[in-house]
Amino acid sequence: MSTPAGVTTPPAPVPDATRSGSRALFAVCAATLLVLMNYTAPLPVLPQTARSLGAGLTTQTWLINAITLGLAATLLVAGSLGDDFGRRRIFRAGLVLLAASTLGAAVAPNAGTFVAARVLQGVASAGILAAGLGLLGHAFRTNHGRSHATARWASMLGGGIALGPVTSAALTALGSWRWSHLMLAAVAAVLAALAGRLLAESRADRTARIDVSGVLTLGAGLSLLLFAVTAGRTGWLRPAVLIPLALAALLLAAFVAIEARGRAPMLDLALFRRPDFRVATIGAFFTGLAALGPSTVLPTLVQRLVGVSALGVAGLAFLWAGASFVVSNQMRHHGTRFAPTRQLGLGFALTAAGYLAMLGYADAHSWVRTIPGLLISGAGSGLLNAALARAAVASVPPDRVAMGSGANNTARYVGSALGVAASITVASSLLPAGQTGGFSAHGADLVLLLGAGAAVLGGAAALIRRRVTAPAPAAG
Repeated sequence: MSTPAGVTTPPAPVPDATRSGSRALFAVCAATLLVLMNYTAPLPVLPQTARSLGAGLTTQTWLINAITLGLAATLLVAGSLGDDFGRRRIFRAGLVLLAASTLGAAVAPNAGTFVAARVLQGVASAGILAAGLGLLGHAFRTNHGRSHATARWASMLGGGIALGPVTSAALTALGSWRWSHLMLAAVAAVLAALAGRLLAESRADRTARIDVSGVLTLGAGLSLLLFAVTAGRTGWLRPAVLIPLALAALLLAAFVAIEARGRAPMLDLALFRRPDFRVATIGAFFTGLAALGPSTVLPTLVQRLVGVSALGVAGLAFLWAGASFVVSNQMRHHGTRFAPTRQLGLGFALTAAGYLAMLGYADAHSWVRTIPGLLISGAGSGLLNAALARAAVASVPPDRVAMGSGANNTARYVGSALGVAASITVASSLLPAGQTGGFSAHGADLVLLLGAGAAVLGGAAALIRRRVTAPAPAAG
């Protein structure tokens, strides 16, 4: 039947408004929330976990950082595989592996087994985060739709960080630190079963190829780099640190050479010619270094130096992450009004201000003094997460959204691993004479200064890059 003259045919529904888009948003956000809950669950109960597994101070660094190693080493690989072989396939595989590895952590008889399980949790989380954001990029095609979806996704980062410590602390108080891992494993299994019904498959419209040499050189290079950084807290000039660092540099250089010459590279190096991609990558690295790194160590410092209970520490983490959740969620209404570079600059400024506001809490033996700083820096983290999620999708071609997410999150978690290792190193660097195996109040202040300095550098990099790449005014 023809349309009468003068009557406009209503446009066909765009993917943003379809039921499949809503289902994708629910599944990806739920899985992202689970990933971050799992990431932060051990933080408030680290002393109990360490005692149960017989882990010393150096091994405790691995109890925290092992999942970051798995994440950073495989995020880009997971994103590339998702684009080529199916984002839903990689997403579901990540959930299945997360369920299995979290169960392994729950029943771990010793620290080595727990660390290995946490590394596998990182690999699983990489598949979920990279493919999940890629699924949203495919389901939401308009600027408004993507701004809404990526802000919701970013708010789950804060939500998971808020709920993970509270849940693990509460279950530990009721029974054992292992209970939270059992619960998270069960939820991951349920989501893996539901994902097949809620998500539509999507992949790039080209022949799928596995960049084997790229996968091997990048994965091994990043693993060695993060191993060296984590081991460096007990001395940076030891062969156990210098040899992995040298090998990591060689492998990462080989990865760049392979990607530059390959016909189907895992990472298209030409993307670094795009200012928006460079800003997103640099911003993600400094977000990990400034926001995630020090904030990951902060709960342990407060617990050890001020004497707050595990549940109390989880409550403080809830304040920081709750502020991040609220701000990220609000950016779904206002995200399109702000350029990502301005949002990054403000986010870094709030992060630095929040850290500076907490200076002296350990000397004063007062956890109350951390509250204003936690709220301010948490708000900054929310702005950073929302800006980076939007930039990760918008700065790459539509058929490479999972790869863009993988690259962005790789930079974030490499920065986080460096931030965690540096924070633990400086926190224990100013111990009184004769005292070993702990943290000092002055070291706690150094952690805050380190985070503030990294945030200032990140904000400067984002704003300088914006000025350099801003279009020249039209002649007239």
